[in-house]
Amino acid sequence: MIRFDRISKKLGGVQILNQLSFELPEAKTLALLGLSGSGKTTLLKLACGLLRPDSGEIKIAQTILNSETLRSSRAMMGYVVQDGGLFPHLTAYENLAIIGEEVGQTKLQIRTRISELAKLTKISEQVLLRYPREISGGQKQRISVMRALYLDPPILLLDEPFGALDPITRSQLQSELKDIFKQMRKTVLLVTHDLHEAGFLADHIILLNQGEIAQSGTMAELVKSPKNEFVKLFVNAQRPLSLEY
Repeated sequence: MIRFDRISKKLGGVQILNQLSFELPEAKTLALLGLSGSGKTTLLKLACGLLRPDSGEIKIAQTILNSETLRSSRAMMGYVVQDGGLFPHLTAYENLAIIGEEVGQTKLQIRTRISELAKLTKISEQVLLRYPREISGGQKQRISVMRALYLDPPILLLDEPFGALDPITRSQLQSELKDIFKQMRKTVLLVTHDLHEAGFLADHIILLNQGEIAQSGTMAELVKSPKNEFVKLFVNAQRPLSLEY
């Protein structure tokens, strides 16, 4: 569904990604792990066309991503960011309805779709009538997920979606989203710093170091068979959370 082929990218004269290649199969979840500045979010921005690679090629569903295909490729993606990214001057409902309005849906169609997504993400009608400043971090993220799912895109891009949440809310939302991914057969590219989160949500993990792939594989492979000293250090830093693997 997504393929990066020999991607390189510099930002501010700094080499962020260096000849990086990997692919994400349909209906699978891939987690990008790594330290700050390792290139995780840059890859997400490249996937949705917010950035262009200096060299290499990106394919979305077998179509090369370029200026001509950008609009159609973006229509295949939903994007969830860490703080929800909701418009503060709109209610939660209005933050969702604006998407339906953009594609010409009627008020009834919008109301029906929002109701479907509210049930899926366990959001009450009362919460939908509030402004972002009036709802909790977990509720904001659920609304953000609803927005990403509104047009039923096959691909979801998640950039540290749980980073600002308390541990209990974070755990609950992780479990709910994992069920949603499976139920709706979404292809998910997840950026996280958290090894345990990656192991719980993802079918496959890529650990980045200075713009290159330090190791690619399952959670168990990273924990039990680290390929180099960096991988070992990264895993050991979160060892209490990875003992079960």
